[in-house]
Amino acid sequence: MSLSEIIGHKKQLEILRLALAHGRLHHAYLFVGPEGVGKRTVALSLARAIHCSAGNDDFCGQCANCARIQAGNHPDVRVIEPLPDKKEISIQQIREIEKALNFRSFSGGRKIAVIDPATLMNLAAQNALLKTLEEPPQNSVLILIALNAGGLLPTLRSRCLRLSFGPVQRDLLASFLAAKGMNPENANFLAAMSGGSPGVAVSIDSEELREKRRLWGGLLSGLNAGGYRAATEAAEALASTREETLKFIEWAQTWYRDLLIHAVTQNCRDIINLDMASQIEEHSAHGDIEQLLSLLARTTAAGAHIQRNLNRRMVLESLFFTAVGAR
Repeated sequence: MSLSEIIGHKKQLEILRLALAHGRLHHAYLFVGPEGVGKRTVALSLARAIHCSAGNDDFCGQCANCARIQAGNHPDVRVIEPLPDKKEISIQQIREIEKALNFRSFSGGRKIAVIDPATLMNLAAQNALLKTLEEPPQNSVLILIALNAGGLLPTLRSRCLRLSFGPVQRDLLASFLAAKGMNPENANFLAAMSGGSPGVAVSIDSEELREKRRLWGGLLSGLNAGGYRAATEAAEALASTREETLKFIEWAQTWYRDLLIHAVTQNCRDIINLDMASQIEEHSAHGDIEQLLSLLARTTAAGAHIQRNLNRRMVLESLFFTAVGAR
């Protein structure tokens, strides 16, 4: 494997490849983008390209350095994440990595630290890292990985070169999955449902997801005008656990997104729920664009409320009452 074989992110990879080729790697990078799109893959691929014995500004995947980085035991490449049973990256972890970066390299190359997710550093840890970024150790590279930069100190962000990663194109991801032996129909389904995230696509249980979507679609389809009792029952059924409620909310966002897309374009080419196209066509005909925009916004807000541990049943009831009142 090589940098050119990584799926998607051609612009970001080219920036890193040129910096590596000209000896102009930045001392600190901030990789920002959705979960599972390949930010850590790119970070560790860059580390392998830096240390690869082939020395061609790429990585071979076969040499001892590439193998050790892949296995997570290269002495000059470290990944910092929350310790087991901890929710944060502590100041002690950052101090340890600062000390390690100042040691002489075991292999003679650069010392690399990948912090993932960087937004889980507590305030003290971020301030400690800031001192390292202000006076970066010689021949070191820091790579911070985050879903978004909002949870990081502005002074921390300003000292990193930011690269934004987006979802992988659906057809490109489907081809990637098919090349791994997946049948084309399932590859297209997972490419759509993952939202362009290879990491999510390979972790989805497609049969379980299909069954849940059939149930969820039935519940939403049953929310007719004035059907407040059905809305209450649906909320009760979907509020059993926080994890399941969040999964439903995530899918419901794609449902209302698809209804909105079909209402605007009158075709299903760009919808996510491709196997539910007939239902999308039927239901989008019964709602106007303003109503669908409102429902999509309220669904997103419901997800944020549940993330903050508000009462799940009440949040869902409020959402569903809006839906039955809009019809």
